[in-house]
Amino acid sequence: MTDPPPLPAADPPPPEEATTVQLALVHARYQLLEIIRIPVAVFGSAFFPAAAMIFFVVPFAGDDSVGASYATASMITFSVMSANIFQYGVGVAEDRDQPWSPYTRTLPAGPAPRFAGRVLAGLALTYLSLIPVVVIGATLTAAKITPAAFLLTVGTVAVISVPFTLMGLAIGYSLPSKAAIVVAQVVFLPLAFGGGLLSAPGDAPGFIETIAPFLPTRGAAELMWASVSDYHVQPLALIMLGVWVVLLATLAGWAYRRDEGRRFS
Repeated sequence: MTDPPPLPAADPPPPEEATTVQLALVHARYQLLEIIRIPVAVFGSAFFPAAAMIFFVVPFAGDDSVGASYATASMITFSVMSANIFQYGVGVAEDRDQPWSPYTRTLPAGPAPRFAGRVLAGLALTYLSLIPVVVIGATLTAAKITPAAFLLTVGTVAVISVPFTLMGLAIGYSLPSKAAIVVAQVVFLPLAFGGGLLSAPGDAPGFIETIAPFLPTRGAAELMWASVSDYHVQPLALIMLGVWVVLLATLAGWAYRRDEGRRFS
């Protein structure tokens, strides 16, 4: 009697890192589909920066190449802030009210894929919201940018998204949806105005120039200005941007753990 043929060797399990990446992409796809099904959410993120470009930048700085470049970079920062604060702040708070979100938090995959997927979806929406601003700057103003600077600007957008993503997560996990909408609106405009996004570098009122370096919007704006021109970033603004990232990351982590303790303890 002959021995049965050996069974084929089982495929090794995929590395944990690969599984996390795959799950993150699935979550990102789900988030994007959910957002795209409500087009007004995408429209809202792009409308205000584009409207600001048309009403304030084109008439007053459109013919000045340097001024238009700075103003377009400021409106890009404005759009990044708007997309991330409102998407995460309001979106996370609304998700917490739905039964699907508590269910996914009980799954064995852990929070990393969900966080990564949400961040990827948010970054995609951020870039999408920038299209009108970039088109207006390129067609209706004298703003100029080299191909290398354009690529640098694309990368800078991802960097400056970090503090506003963390701010949105902190709001979303701390508050119910109705309160999150109000807080996001209250926080948004003072940060934009106080950070000097509505004026050219050095042209803001004196008290704005005094407080601006201490706000995350100023550090983000200066990085954008430096990416499109030869602007020199102030060390204080860059240091405070890093401080804000640490503080907001701590606050977002605390809000997530607090919310999880309330729901599952």
